[in-house]
Amino acid sequence: MTESVWGPVHDDMTALLSGHPDDVPAVVDHLTKLQDILERVPPLLDSNPLADFNRLYLKITTSVLERLYAGRFADPAFLARLDVEFAARYFDALRQFGDGSTCCPRAWGVLLRRVDGPDCRPLPSAAAGVNAHINFDLPFALVTTFDHLGSDPIDDSDQHRDYLQINEIFAENIPSLRRGYLERWQLLIDTMNGDLDDWWQGELIEYTRDVAWRNAQKLWAVRHDLPSLAAERDRLDHNAASLGRLLLSPLGAFLQ
Repeated sequence: MTESVWGPVHDDMTALLSGHPDDVPAVVDHLTKLQDILERVPPLLDSNPLADFNRLYLKITTSVLERLYAGRFADPAFLARLDVEFAARYFDALRQFGDGSTCCPRAWGVLLRRVDGPDCRPLPSAAAGVNAHINFDLPFALVTTFDHLGSDPIDDSDQHRDYLQINEIFAENIPSLRRGYLERWQLLIDTMNGDLDDWWQGELIEYTRDVAWRNAQKLWAVRHDLPSLAAERDRLDHNAASLGRLLLSPLGAFLQ
């Protein structure tokens, strides 16, 4: 499994994924190094589906770091911890998949199994990665963050308002990011649509992140009930994997 996925960059990938970054600058550094490695994974190199997602993730995380430096968040400790916990789940999924572990979430498996295949397009690949990371990883990252800080996921709190700021970052970056994944004929259609595509994709991200917050609240309520927690994990993983398969299907590519 490992050699067929990472090929000649196996050692570099293993070394990078052997530990977790412990602050947001380190997350950005980790993602930057990962992008370099992913762009050397044969046979698709920088066109492989995981590289397409990681490129987007790096851009969004860099924007989060800029806002942290600018003092834009009411509770920077919360946002920084969430960013670290969120990234850890992504890096863990890559390590587990490379090791052939059954612990790798199905939500990530549907994308990672396409790394060495010729049939993934950039925009659906990035969308499938966003799906796995937000619909599956994010609720658990929120629970771990609140547990670490000794607070609760309460609506309209400083933490919730900081969390919603990330929607603004997506909205600011979606136009340029999305167009970077489009081919020439798609760019023509995009121009004809005006701001419509940017608007509805921004709305979709906002809705998806709101659902992740609600799911985190559900997980928080059962965090000490291990059977219920496992059932919720299985439900979220199943739903995200199903959506990921749709996004990577010919229908998903057409819709985007």
